[in-house]
Amino acid sequence: MPKKTIAIADGHCLVREVMANYLTAEMGAEVRQASSVQELEALIEAKGPFDIVLLDLIMPGMAPGLDAITRILELNQHNPILLLSGSASPGVVHEALDIGASGYIDKSQSARSLVNAINFVLAGEIYLPMSFRLNTARPSITDETGLTPKEIEVLRCLTNGMMNKEIAQSLGVSEVTIKMHVRSICAKLNVKNRTQAAMIGSQFLLV
Repeated sequence: MPKKTIAIADGHCLVREVMANYLTAEMGAEVRQASSVQELEALIEAKGPFDIVLLDLIMPGMAPGLDAITRILELNQHNPILLLSGSASPGVVHEALDIGASGYIDKSQSARSLVNAINFVLAGEIYLPMSFRLNTARPSITDETGLTPKEIEVLRCLTNGMMNKEIAQSLGVSEVTIKMHVRSICAKLNVKNRTQAAMIGSQFLLV
């Protein structure tokens, strides 16, 4: 299976390098870096298209407006863009989604959340932190799925990017028990794996 290719465009060198090292280690991805929109565009022309672009909303070349997103999408053959920021307003994020971005992750979220967000977006989904979701009135996930309270706890942990060992330690049970819960959750939600289960959990649970 070929490596996923990721371009990270962020004006802060330390942020780029930390993310690049983490994604290389956790996903086995091939990661390239750019410090400005202009550098990203040159990188895509030279090495792209990339499977996904991680783009800081506040970086050299982004202002004024969000025109850079449209240019990058076209240059990168409309492969997804996941936006990064520590201070973006919901209005700006939803405007970016309207013109083609595939999601947004706040820099205050965990590194594991970044991996989940990338996987969601690569699966064709839109990723947003719960606080950015427009529809706050959500049906209970137990209504139609039949998930037990314990399975809801495990699903919440999956949605937060926790691994089986971490969930087991958190809930005070064995890792084997967690694996059984995960299998049951996937069956009840009619999904193939924990990533897809977490995707559904992010739509219904306050995490």
